[in-house]
Amino acid sequence: MTPNPQILRSVEQLNYRVTVGDVAAQAGLELNLAQQGLLALASDAGGHLQVSESGDIVYSFPQNFRAILRNKYWQLRWQQWWEKVWRVLFYIIRISFGIMLIASIILISVAIIAIVIVSSGDRDNDNNRGGSYGGGGIFLPRFWIGPDIFWLFQPNYYPRRQQRDRSSENEMNFLEAVFSFLFGDGDPNPNLEDKRNATIGQVIRSHEGAVTAEQIAPYLDKTDADEDYIIPVLARFNGYPQVSPQGEIIYYFPELQVMADRRNKQSLPAYLQEKLWQFSQASSGQKMLAVGLGALNFVLALVLGSLLRDSAMAASGGFITFVSSIYWLLLGYGAAFLLVPLIRYFWIQGRNGKITVRNQSRQERAIALENPDPSLRQKILYTRQFAQQKIIDRGDTAYTTETDLLDQNLANKDKIDQEWQKRLESGS
Repeated sequence: MTPNPQILRSVEQLNYRVTVGDVAAQAGLELNLAQQGLLALASDAGGHLQVSESGDIVYSFPQNFRAILRNKYWQLRWQQWWEKVWRVLFYIIRISFGIMLIASIILISVAIIAIVIVSSGDRDNDNNRGGSYGGGGIFLPRFWIGPDIFWLFQPNYYPRRQQRDRSSENEMNFLEAVFSFLFGDGDPNPNLEDKRNATIGQVIRSHEGAVTAEQIAPYLDKTDADEDYIIPVLARFNGYPQVSPQGEIIYYFPELQVMADRRNKQSLPAYLQEKLWQFSQASSGQKMLAVGLGALNFVLALVLGSLLRDSAMAASGGFITFVSSIYWLLLGYGAAFLLVPLIRYFWIQGRNGKITVRNQSRQERAIALENPDPSLRQKILYTRQFAQQKIIDRGDTAYTTETDLLDQNLANKDKIDQEWQKRLESGS
């Protein structure tokens, strides 16, 4: 079984020395899953267990544990290779829609020109029979006075274009902008539940492992007066309820109170705020150009259809017959190019409306938490009786798998003698 990527990232972010509570709070994982994952990772990557005198366990990993895992698991090597290949493939997919749009416009335009030439061929031949033109050459002007089409493929083709926003280093080119116009740029809230759980774990950690339900509510979608919404959080982080003398319930999480190292408190958001969906990250000019080319493509398809109504012309053979055979595909693509973004626009409006309602609801709970009523203030004060942080320093280690047990006993001989002396004195 390949290691959990969330655990790998958490170990790296926490400087390779962690407790189960550290990883659970950092990644938002269930405690049992975090413990099983750390044990498996320690076994596979040459990690070590450090047991404190209080019985708490710290996991220590070498900084090159990813290289060790790559050498051991072919799935990880294949995954890294596939990620590189997929980036190339996805880029090709993204630009293919822009290429298809331009190719469709060119194909339809050439077909229209070909039909016009064929339909008026006899008359043109009569008019030009005594002319002095050369044999079929195509005149290409030396200087092109129209717009430069190369910037469609490369946004920085002209470094001195003043109208471009140079602050964006990752500005998409026009072919990518066509894909963005059609299908958008993906979910603005990827892995939302993972981020939610990780934020809740860090909030509990920032309050030293003891919180009220109201302190967690700004990060959840549904809440109720019975505080049932806190039950999944208790199950995930192995929390326990505690009833105050006034009959109010607070919750504490012993495993999240144990830390491998003292860490600076992270800046946490007051509430979980979902990002709104964007129609497209393409520039306004790129979107207008995509609309214009899409409309042009559709209009040209309609013109081509009117010209192909002549059955004799559609069956004239060669290139025109080929275009006639795929006409409905060209027309369907032209219509879909305009309909898909339109439908997606209205879908995004509805989706953003729901997100706005959820954000406002969570924001209201956060505001209420900043100005608590006397009852809530009393509950928060009661949580401080259970709040604590337990730091497992390296000096607190009673046993580690890094060295032989006999060597550890010799190194800790003085500490062991002092412990036995204390026990003898207490027994006497």
